Amino acid sequence: MRILLQFPEGLKKYALKEAEKFKAKGHEVFISSSPSFGGCDLAVEEAKMLKVDKIVHYGHAEFVRNPPVKVEYIEWHINISIDWHDLVNHLKKEGVRTIALGTTVQHIHQINEMKDFFESNGFKVNFKKGIKAKYPGQVLGCDAKAVDVEGDVVVFVGDGMFHALAIDEERDVYVVNPYSGKFKKINDDIMKLRKRRRGSIIKAVDASIFGILVSTKIGQFNIGLANHLKKEIEKRQRKAFILVANTFEPLTLQNFMEFDAYVNTACPRIVDDVEAFGKPILNPDMILEVFKIWDELEK
Repeated sequence: MRILLQFPEGLKKYALKEAEKFKAKGHEVFISSSPSFGGCDLAVEEAKMLKVDKIVHYGHAEFVRNPPVKVEYIEWHINISIDWHDLVNHLKKEGVRTIALGTTVQHIHQINEMKDFFESNGFKVNFKKGIKAKYPGQVLGCDAKAVDVEGDVVVFVGDGMFHALAIDEERDVYVVNPYSGKFKKINDDIMKLRKRRRGSIIKAVDASIFGILVSTKIGQFNIGLANHLKKEIEKRQRKAFILVANTFEPLTLQNFMEFDAYVNTACPRIVDDVEAFGKPILNPDMILEVFKIWDELEK
């Protein structure tokens, strides 16, 4: 069997070891060196060119349903020690009784242990399955609905801030580092992100030429939405052009000098890098806010 292995950046160090396992079973193995940003980002183009029988995608839960190439998702689970008494004591002092709980796929296999830990310390714990996530309690960079449940606070267990900042909440949001056990309230970080997005909306009100970003990544491709937004922009006497790429690099886009702003139909977290793009960049919900402002000004 011809197999293409695909790894996110943090797991590429295991690529040769994993390749050797498949070679030992008699398979012909290729390794994708392209960046991989999530379960939505499958190496389909490479797989088609190589005529492989299967992509083996590491580190993420199943995301793309019915891909054009057979895909085997291999999740990369990491066991952690669930012993967060400093956080427990802090939450009790704050009068917290219920917790909305979430984590990443790396630790989702221990979500019930986390729940048991907090409940053994007197809290009620809730979580649910998100829209795009595979598991209840799983938070993605583009889907934090797992914690959209009853809870005085949100507790997210995960390393880094990428997934945590998908949790746009008015409630207190705590991030627990799964390895050190240290915790941090991130509401100030959420507010900064929210203000940055609001700034993009305000700046885009004065834009007259928009570039609409369409990714060819199998889990992000949304030409239907792009065409709809293009028509809505043009209906309001502005210009819009669709830009297509696998990955959008800010420096490459800057060579298109005439665009005043971008509308993003790919990964919604692209808009977090607005400084790198140098121009307003809006997700679909954000451009709808611009439409409302334009329509009000026309009255």
